[in-house]
Amino acid sequence: MKITRRGFIQTAGAVTAVGLTGVPLIASAATKKVVVVGGGTGGGTLAKYLRMADPSIEVTLIEAHKTHHTCYMSNEVIGGGRDIKTIEFGYDGLAGHGVKVVHDKVTGIDAAKKSVTTEGGKSFSYDRCVVAPGISIDWEAIEGYDQAAAEKIPHAWKAGPQTALLRSQLEAMKDGGLCVIVAPPNPYRCPPGPYERASQIAMYFKAHKPKSKVLILDPKPNFSKQGLFTSAWRRFYGYESADAMIEWRGSAQGSSDNAVVAVDVASKTVTTDFGDEIKADVLNVIPPHRAGRIAQIAGLTNDAGWCPVDLKTFESTLHKGIHVIGDAAIATTMPKSGYAANSQAKVCAAAIADLLNGREPGVPAYVNTCYSIAAENHAFSVAGIYRLAEDGSSIIGVPGSGGLTPVDASDEQFAREVIYAHSWFENITHDVFG
Repeated sequence: MKITRRGFIQTAGAVTAVGLTGVPLIASAATKKVVVVGGGTGGGTLAKYLRMADPSIEVTLIEAHKTHHTCYMSNEVIGGGRDIKTIEFGYDGLAGHGVKVVHDKVTGIDAAKKSVTTEGGKSFSYDRCVVAPGISIDWEAIEGYDQAAAEKIPHAWKAGPQTALLRSQLEAMKDGGLCVIVAPPNPYRCPPGPYERASQIAMYFKAHKPKSKVLILDPKPNFSKQGLFTSAWRRFYGYESADAMIEWRGSAQGSSDNAVVAVDVASKTVTTDFGDEIKADVLNVIPPHRAGRIAQIAGLTNDAGWCPVDLKTFESTLHKGIHVIGDAAIATTMPKSGYAANSQAKVCAAAIADLLNGREPGVPAYVNTCYSIAAENHAFSVAGIYRLAEDGSSIIGVPGSGGLTPVDASDEQFAREVIYAHSWFENITHDVFG
């Protein structure tokens, strides 16, 4: 049976929990301990759903920050359409599910001893450990751009203070100014994110600073949802015209002409691989990504900086007993997105509940959907349902499932996608933190 795109969106929440609905609630005198490192979308979902699958499992979530800012919908904050408080979430909901929440920074994971140590001097033993560290920034990739530089030239790819900093710089910029976005190479968190950000900034400029412009410098020859973005840019921001508010400069296949190789923080100037120097009024540099730092410290990453996992259970192929989910994991065809992390967390939670109770984990299914709001009352999305390949080597799309918003969709359809996007945000954040 072919699953329509609309039907996918309506049923994705139920499909994501595959494996969990069939897991009985188990009462056991023996204590089974799971430590979750990282309290973002992946870690929060895993902790909650593991408790739901088996309340006899003691679940400890360790997260350095007392509040979490979601990266999804943070572009609306940057564009001025959303208050930053609306993307801020605490951990009381998880505690209400019986999750032990510890606010501390994890400094080490010992796979042999099955223990996690923290900056505060605490040690936590585990039967299974789940690492959901998100991404880290490759500070050595671009000359002149490091952690200190990011305090003046924000990347804003980890939501929170960086989001607020970029927004304040846009507000302070004069009309007629240039905002330069330096896009990262693949793979990176949220493939359509830089292009939605450009759209949101252009939407703000159009309403408040109509002489201003956004320039995207991209080391890639193409990008996610490109046809939908460029169609929206032509319609709303004069893309490819003499007075275009958005300009995208991508590199040709096999070249890196528009990759930025150096940043001068004082002058807000970038140098491309081709040798061009471009000065910005507001500069948003998004360097290459790697798995979160703790994954690197714990020896969970390969030479490329990401974490190889068994795709059926998300157990590390480098250290047994440790699972890695979300952006840090190599999930083959699944994008590095919030919804993908949420889906992987549910699959992993079901697998851990099985493994700790002597059962063979079931066959997983995975889902993802990703919305992009490109203009007022104009959004689009991509959705997919995935399954594990027969040989377990990859996650593959289910034929006939999911879909992409048509480029020639009606105004009503594009406007409806905005409503869907906001509804999805409310639903997923409640699912994770509620």
